[in-house]
Amino acid sequence: MPGWTFADVWEVIAEQIPDAQAQVHGDRRVTWAEFDRRANGVAATLLDRGATEQDKVAQYLYNGTEYIESMFAAFKAGLVPINTNYRYQDDELVYLWDNADCVAVVFHGVFTETIERIRDRVPRVTTWLWVDDGDGLCPEWATPYEEAAHSHAERVVAPWGRDGDHLLMTYTGGTTGMHKGVMWREDDLFRTLVGQMNPVYKGSKTDVQVVRQQVKVPGPVGLPACPLMHGTGLYTQLIVLSLGGRSVTLVARKFDVEELFDTIERERVNQIAIVGDAFGKPMLKALDEHPGRWDLASLFLVASSGVMFSEPVKQGLLKHHPAMLLVDAFSSSEALGMGQSVSSGASASGTATFQLGENTIVVTDDGRRVEPGSGEIGRVAVGGHQPVGYYKDPERTAATFIEFEGKRYSCPGDYAIVEADGSLTLLGRGSVVINTGGEKVFPEEVEEVLKTYPGVRDAVAVGVPDDKFGEVVAAVVETGGADVRSDDLIAHVRSKLAAYKAPKHVFTVDTIGRAPNGKVDYKRLKAFAADTRAS
Repeated sequence: MPGWTFADVWEVIAEQIPDAQAQVHGDRRVTWAEFDRRANGVAATLLDRGATEQDKVAQYLYNGTEYIESMFAAFKAGLVPINTNYRYQDDELVYLWDNADCVAVVFHGVFTETIERIRDRVPRVTTWLWVDDGDGLCPEWATPYEEAAHSHAERVVAPWGRDGDHLLMTYTGGTTGMHKGVMWREDDLFRTLVGQMNPVYKGSKTDVQVVRQQVKVPGPVGLPACPLMHGTGLYTQLIVLSLGGRSVTLVARKFDVEELFDTIERERVNQIAIVGDAFGKPMLKALDEHPGRWDLASLFLVASSGVMFSEPVKQGLLKHHPAMLLVDAFSSSEALGMGQSVSSGASASGTATFQLGENTIVVTDDGRRVEPGSGEIGRVAVGGHQPVGYYKDPERTAATFIEFEGKRYSCPGDYAIVEADGSLTLLGRGSVVINTGGEKVFPEEVEEVLKTYPGVRDAVAVGVPDDKFGEVVAAVVETGGADVRSDDLIAHVRSKLAAYKAPKHVFTVDTIGRAPNGKVDYKRLKAFAADTRAS
């Protein structure tokens, strides 16, 4: 076994605990034996349709058992799973699947109409697997997923075998036409994710006998409150499954806090994954309004990543359930394990305060290590097992994955101070990225669409504070006196981009005030937008 692969590990677990449940989605329950067998069928179908080593397979799906099951199939066949944000519009989907060189797409039926519009624009995709969600019939150009899942029960290994160098790719938001595909070797991702929960896997030789020794009974029950298409949701469930656990997903396609708590109680969920205050605030509100309604005794861990998790929300949740741990992970798609803060009934950690990860350092822009208590600001960098880089983007790879003191680090651009006690105070992304409810929005992408609207001469997108989402997008536009209605402009952006990228507020100015070189002062306009909204 040349490096850890998820398929090898999960197949052993299926042999160890075949009758235990691997996945639950509403009334649907899939045992580990079924999980393994169904993935064999999907893997065989992909190979029969001509997929070759490290071809890309996209999951264009809401949460459900088929999401990770089709990933399992890809791992079995030595193919590369690719996440797809189901909020993307036509052009965004075309760019993603074309950039990723996808040959197959697994999709929920509700997306059939969208695919019909763009299918001829992604000719490389030759296999479409239709997941029945009650929304219409399977189109003639697609294959029913269930047909594929039941097509082949025996263990599937492609002629090229499996290798720890095989990839999983996670696409993260980027500037116009530049969504970034983060390439993780399976071996690196497994050691980073699963190794943090069971150190045996971090440094052990890749011997499946280790798995047999570690997984003899079912493991934890995990639930991603956020979508599996996001790193926070997906990575936490890869951990749960790799420990022999059960992954439970919510049926509602929009976050329903009552469904969350009902499911935790019914399934005796041990750990959930959320995205900061965007989930924490409605959870706290529900608990405040319905004290004692739900039995949450089984829940011992709430893990958050992707957006700020504020101290008051942590305190409020712990008042309702002091026995659980709240873990606020400071990570990104291209840099796992930068830091974390842990809150318990005894105390709630502060907002944006983290303990440095074991392989994390902070480096000044002029190439020096930031010393604790120095007050210097630097970029957070994490070493150890990290991604290979960005797919087909050597320039971004070189900028993000740096060499420092003879070691390789991932340095995505988050700035921080190292306090005297060694803790880290996060200041924010050095770029102008807007983080709204865990979704990253790059201003340039929104601006290009804004500027296509009649009457808009220039435009800038910035983030303004929001109680629910942390930040929301605001547009500062220069119209030259043209009559531009805010509602119409917002609708225009929503027709071109995912809804979360559309501005929630529009502010008109006489001039954007660009410098002679064309650059714009984002800090000034961000302050203007925030002050104007608050007034």
